Amino acid sequence: MKILYGVGRIKKLCRPVVALGVFDGLHLGHRNILQATVRKARQIKGTSLVLTFFPHPQGKESLYSLEHRLRLIAELGVDVCLVVNFTRSFAKISAQDFIAKILVEKIHVNFVYVGRNFYFGNQALGNYKLLAASAKKYKFGLKVFEVVKSAGLTVSSTVIRRLIKNSEINNAQKLLGRRVSVLGTVTRGSRLGRLLGFPTANIEAHHEVIPPAGIYAVQIVIFKKKYNGVCYIGKRPTVHLKKRAKRIEVHLFNFHKNIYGLVLEIQFIKLIRQDKKFASLKDLATQIQKDIIACRKILV
Repeated sequence: MKILYGVGRIKKLCRPVVALGVFDGLHLGHRNILQATVRKARQIKGTSLVLTFFPHPQGKESLYSLEHRLRLIAELGVDVCLVVNFTRSFAKISAQDFIAKILVEKIHVNFVYVGRNFYFGNQALGNYKLLAASAKKYKFGLKVFEVVKSAGLTVSSTVIRRLIKNSEINNAQKLLGRRVSVLGTVTRGSRLGRLLGFPTANIEAHHEVIPPAGIYAVQIVIFKKKYNGVCYIGKRPTVHLKKRAKRIEVHLFNFHKNIYGLVLEIQFIKLIRQDKKFASLKDLATQIQKDIIACRKILV
């Protein structure tokens, strides 16, 4: 997938089919739109293009970092992703000008695919109704997607954020259409895990929604290859520390490579237990061994 940063980077595209939205969650509803966009572009031998915004136009907490979002969009087979920097000046562009000057004049759009609940333009006055009127005026096709529901819940990034924060991993997974995951960079830590006999990789998350403290059975994706493991999220209450910032650590089973500085994805399978304080590091090490056994059984 080709990534373009800014409207000024747009060059002539062949029959562009544009998916318009923030697509923060890449959930079931978003995936429906993007997959249909790719299918339509292939059908007409055109170009599938996702037009998205960063940072979030409504200032909401992002479910995923931009890098994570772009990875997930690319996995769906999209040809081009245009990332528009949502600045104060861009926010002043009227919905009509957005359609006329960007979608029509810059992109030369053939089709627009959009969710019914997407709003755009100055004061968010643009919606699917304005797009429908503009489609007739400028002679482009339009497909509007309804809000998706699953297991009685509206599929939205807001709902999914709440589920993840409440440790409802399975319910969040149903709305996402894939596993709850976090993208992060491997950094150097205190090497406590190594001293306890269970070396861990310390992860600096990329501005993502993190599940609550606890021990999780996980799969870790490095260079598109998956490894089973266990993930710890918490403030290490057993260790006497002045600063207790929340940490993310993963222990990969049967893995001995140096991965400092690499970006990896943690896919959460199941919460094993809550975080707790132990009487000693020896007791902590004993419990970690039990956690690893429990995770191995789940991940077989």
